[in-house]
Formats: sequence, C-alpha cells, structure tokens
Amino acid sequence: MSYDRAITVFSPDGHLFQVEYAMEAVRRGSTAIGIRGKDCVVLAVERRALAKLQDPRTIRKIVPIDSTTTLAFAGLTADARVLINKTRVEAQSYRLTCEDSPSVEYMARFIARTQLKYTQRGGVRPFGIATLIVGFGLNDKNEEVPVLYQTDPAGTYSSWRAQVIGGRNAKSLREFLEKNYNDDLGEKEAVKLSVQALLEVVDSGAKNMEICVVKTGGVKHMMEESEVDAIVKEIEAEVEEGKQKGTGSS
Repeated sequence: MSYDRAITVFSPDGHLFQVEYAMEAVRRGSTAIGIRGKDCVVLAVERRALAKLQDPRTIRKIVPIDSTTTLAFAGLTADARVLINKTRVEAQSYRLTCEDSPSVEYMARFIARTQLKYTQRGGVRPFGIATLIVGFGLNDKNEEVPVLYQTDPAGTYSSWRAQVIGGRNAKSLREFLEKNYNDDLGEKEAVKLSVQALLEVVDSGAKNMEICVVKTGGVKHMMEESEVDAIVKEIEAEVEEGKQKGTGSS
C-alpha cells in the first residue's frame, strides 16, 4: 500500500508522508532567520535572484500581520499568501471582539492550529511553509520583551531565542547561531549576526537580503539595501583583517 497517497493515513512506522513532503518544500525554500535581542527582534531572509524586469516590491518574504506582529516564511509563496490572509482576518476579528491587539503567542497558536487542520482531513494538503512570528510580549514580571515563535507544516509551534527555517543549510546555520548568540545582543549586534549567518548562503551580498528590525511596541524598520551593504562590507573587512593577522603570525 502507498501510504503517501492519503494525507490522513499513518505508515506502519508512524509517518505522515504528506506532512514530511511539505517539510521538504520548506527545505527547498529560501532561508529565513530570526534573532531575539535584548530590546528588539531581527528577521533576515534570503531573497532569490529576481528576473531583470520583475518588480521586487511584489516579492516579499517578511510581511506584517497587524500593527504589533510581523511574520517571515520559508516555502511555497502561494501557500504563504493564503495562510497570511487567514491570520490577518483572525487578528482583526480578535481586535473587534476583545478591543485589544492579539499577543504574538496567540497568533503563533492560530497559525499552528490552521496548519494542523490541513493535516487531519482528506481533500486538502498541508501548507508547504514554515513561519517565524515576532513582536513583543509580557514576561513573568509584566515587562515588555521581544518574542520569537516558529511554526511548521505539522502544526507545532515553539518559542526561540534564535532560529533558522528553510534552505539546505539550515542545520549548519543553526549551529553557527548557537556558537555566536548571547542573550545581551543589542540591535546592532543582532542585525550583524543575522547578516553574518545569511552571508553563508547568499552569494551577491546585500542585494539578495531582506532585513527587518522590530523594536519596542512593534515598531518595524525595513532596512534599506545601502544600510545592509554597509554591514556586509564591515563583516568582509573583519574577515580580511583576520586572514591577514593569521598569515602574519604564521
């Protein structure tokens, strides 16, 4: 029996193959990185090369959900568009009902619940995307702190300090973040770390990067290409300096 024909049928060893194929679609997507600093959250995504006549404004991997929550995704862009629209409607519905903005965790839970629904019944297929959802929330001391959540096609969600989704090099990039991340990263350091990680997979520097910094109160700043390029040049200069020191000492 072909266990990958039906979405709702487990294989004898406990696999849902269609969900695993959806995760493979995420791995084939472009890389997205989320890094939580002490007073901000940075989203950085790899932007694939555009056709010469294509308008880059129509290809967005980082999108607002509402005034306080921002999302980045990896995987199938058409699937992301549908899921993002559902999420935006839920955010507005929550505001209308509760007269308050939904928390980042609430939005992450909603996205995960929606993704899970599409793995439990016939006639549909899983969403071929993973998401990173960022914003600000309250901690145990009732202080406003940056938060970062991830969801995947299986419908699970979890909170992270730094995470990578999409791309074939996600595992090595995650190891890079584990070595270089610390809880006291300021805005500049968090942005620099995200650019350093992206440079591992991006060939043409700032031109193929999209960086968004979310600050206190959900204020978003989409970095211009010139700003990102300055950071790329700074990193390249440091690498070159390190090489020269290495050759000098040897």
